[in-house]
Amino acid sequence: MYQNLHFIAIGGSVMHQLAIAMHQQGVAVSGSDDAIFDPARTNLFNEGLLPDEFGWFPNKITAQTDAVILGMHARKDNPELLRAQQLGVPVLPYPEFIYQHTAAKKRVVIAGSHGKTTITAMVMHVLRHCGYAFDYLVGAAVSGFNQSVALTAYAPIIVIEGDEYLASPIHPLPKFLYYKPHIALLSGIAWDHINVFPTFNEYVQQFEQFVATIQPGGSLVYYAGDGLLSQIAATCAGVTLLPYQTPNYEVVNHTWRLRQHNQLYPLQIFGEHNLQNLMGAKLVCNQLGIPDEQFMQAIQLFTGAARRLELLAKSANCSVYKDFAHAPSKALATTRALKQMYPAHKLIACLELHTYSSLSAHFLNQYAHTLNEADEALVFYDPQALAIKKLPPVSKQDIEHSFNHPNLTVFTQPTHLENYLLNQSYNQTNLLLMSSGNFGGINLNKIANFATS
Repeated sequence: MYQNLHFIAIGGSVMHQLAIAMHQQGVAVSGSDDAIFDPARTNLFNEGLLPDEFGWFPNKITAQTDAVILGMHARKDNPELLRAQQLGVPVLPYPEFIYQHTAAKKRVVIAGSHGKTTITAMVMHVLRHCGYAFDYLVGAAVSGFNQSVALTAYAPIIVIEGDEYLASPIHPLPKFLYYKPHIALLSGIAWDHINVFPTFNEYVQQFEQFVATIQPGGSLVYYAGDGLLSQIAATCAGVTLLPYQTPNYEVVNHTWRLRQHNQLYPLQIFGEHNLQNLMGAKLVCNQLGIPDEQFMQAIQLFTGAARRLELLAKSANCSVYKDFAHAPSKALATTRALKQMYPAHKLIACLELHTYSSLSAHFLNQYAHTLNEADEALVFYDPQALAIKKLPPVSKQDIEHSFNHPNLTVFTQPTHLENYLLNQSYNQTNLLLMSSGNFGGINLNKIANFATS
């Protein structure tokens, strides 16, 4: 295997974790980036891997460099990339490197437009609880795990969150097409990443190609409530099909209890979408040799992945949650989950439009009715983000028309949004903050503490 690796765009969320994992395996690691933010900056510094200065330095690539791992943040004309190509140094996207490193392992790949981080975290949690040795790659912090990437020489299994976004600037294939799973899961399909998949059909085709990469004799776990997934599953040959549905459950005193085999299991997670995720994770774990009883004992202790329905603060009258939700299907599921959890409470749902897709005028109609479970809906976007992404302007009226919510307010200034939230009454009222960004830098903890004081 490689003994001298260089990471271009080492500050990426997965890239820096992979660099640390290889460094801890004794591989010589170097890297570059034009900017690195926390937590990557601190994580790299603690391992002695933070670049001495930011920028691109072709002299870091030498004949002794075994391979370059190329992150998506880099450009095709990156000086270090051009130097590697000139010297004939292999240039790999990180998914290809992961596959090469795990070619002899049993590969579990969790994919889908939504829920894949949570399902991956569930499987990791149960495997650890049951004493299994395994490697992993997940897109968020998981309680009990110090890193989000682990690669060893000895673990016979790797659990991978399979992202459908492109692998690198010069490797224009979805990341999940590199992994060649033995056990695959698809949680659902809802159009996203329109900057690279401009039509829904093109987006769906990526998942059709993904199931074709399942290894002969492998398994496909999928949510049968998604008719499109059922159609894709029906095309699979030589693969065991394992569909799952929403299980029976009940909610008592804000605690969700799952019914399995005539028993009720209290959970620390909530929402129908999370219960669907749980059932998918259970089938994956069954395929790895974990019976239902062991799975259910372990999953009762699962508290969720970071930034997925994360509780910021709570009082007798108010709970404030933060969620990574940004795509339409995620916003819908998260808002519905919180309203189901507290049906008697007013719900204020605040969503930031931050991604390329969410800020695209012709995609906005995908958000129709997604916040309807909320009593009051707030949508924030920064017009400057449109300019940075070179997208045409979007008006407040466009957003109001697209969401079609009877009580919706649109904000374009962070201070206006923060002041609004700090002037609400939160008596018997919950607040849900959804974004893959940071709402223009407003102080979410200050708002959460105010709401629950």
